[in-house]
Amino acid sequence: MDPHTDLLQGVDATETVSRLRTAFDTGRTKPLIWRKTQLRALRRLLTEHEQVFTAALHADLGKNTTEAYTTEIGFTVNEIDHTLRHLDRWLRPRRVSVPLSLAPARARTVREPLGTVLIISPWNYPLQLTLAPLVAALAAGNCAVVKPSELAPATSAALAHWLPQVLDPQAVAVVEGGVAETTALLEQRFDHVFYTGNGTVGRIVMAAAARHLTPVTLELGGKSPAVVEPGADLATAARRIAWGKFMNSGQTCVAPDYILAIGETAAGIEPHLVAAIREMYGDDPATSADYGRIVNERHFDRLTTLLTDGRTVTGGEHDRPARYIAPTVLADVTPDSAVMREEIFGPILPIVPVPDLDAAISFITERDKPLALYAFTASQRSKRRLTTETSSGALAFGVPNAHLTVPGLPFGGVGESGLGRYHGSYSLDTFSHTKAVLDKPLLLDTLRLAYPPFTRRKERVLRRVV
Repeated sequence: MDPHTDLLQGVDATETVSRLRTAFDTGRTKPLIWRKTQLRALRRLLTEHEQVFTAALHADLGKNTTEAYTTEIGFTVNEIDHTLRHLDRWLRPRRVSVPLSLAPARARTVREPLGTVLIISPWNYPLQLTLAPLVAALAAGNCAVVKPSELAPATSAALAHWLPQVLDPQAVAVVEGGVAETTALLEQRFDHVFYTGNGTVGRIVMAAAARHLTPVTLELGGKSPAVVEPGADLATAARRIAWGKFMNSGQTCVAPDYILAIGETAAGIEPHLVAAIREMYGDDPATSADYGRIVNERHFDRLTTLLTDGRTVTGGEHDRPARYIAPTVLADVTPDSAVMREEIFGPILPIVPVPDLDAAISFITERDKPLALYAFTASQRSKRRLTTETSSGALAFGVPNAHLTVPGLPFGGVGESGLGRYHGSYSLDTFSHTKAVLDKPLLLDTLRLAYPPFTRRKERVLRRVV
């Protein structure tokens, strides 16, 4: 690599990481009071300057103020509050039992920060998916380099302006930019890399981290199915699926990507989806203040090529200059159609008919493991089967997307949908090293039985205690 290529947009990646490493080595980030001070400062920023961030989110994605608060600002505030309430307990050393062969001795585990970490965030929830990992990194006592997405420029600029003003500038740095800046950062040695985005870039991040043997967390995506069984309340199921799917114009990693409709539910749910969309966004969603926009024209063009698959139940209208695609439901979609080949990540909801639950489970297990699996069923047996016979990052019955709001649940994928997990105490696991500590006094040397030379008597005793 050209030694000058890491000097980008006035930010020297090598100097930035070196500066944060020096700060970490002084121990400034380890005290509990420092960690809590950073978290409280971040909370104040979000609550006192809420309008700054809601305006940025509207500029980038057309997000309604309420949606911006609930899914980004309020979500992050809740994560901070949960962390502050439990941080003392999470950091407490944990005693573990010692085998008889080592007695007398004491053993415990202690958490220690990893060091300097890199957080690379995406554009679809550009505030939440930048700050929630940062909350975790700070709570664990790390320094952090934050790389917001250039595809959400207003939010990126707001973070670059405000974070250095409220957080410790010796421990937190924000680097704006695109591919070149991210590449320069990935050339540096970090103690952890946390990436949220797609699998293609995830592989690049993992390969770069492997050169330094740096551990990674990859929060990716995938086609998350919503299984709908006969006997489910189709009206309620349709409302909840439509809510989860068309939030943020479908640009949500855990949104229901498609419906696996069992039996007659394929036809039965169609009018309920039409009614749910009208109830939420009116007769013309293009005029609704509650419906967002596609992030850019490149993603708009990709999505509009998928609108011809199957039969259009509702929607299909689009406006490129406005980056608008109507909430769209497609029926009679075949498994090999273009809309079923990759994650949609937009406001297009295909309905794929299957004859029974066996076929639905086979459909899911024959494909990459999804980030989430949703099911709408009144059958406890079906719930048990889906729990035991499928694999996904998360499994939710009766509601999509909402599992992210439960602080005690881990969030993360499996296989192609991701590597690692966070939220709540799982965040501390991700950004800490759990160190084993054993303390055996020298006063009484009970280990002498284990020292050579070995005798039959020693062997008999060791066989009893080991």
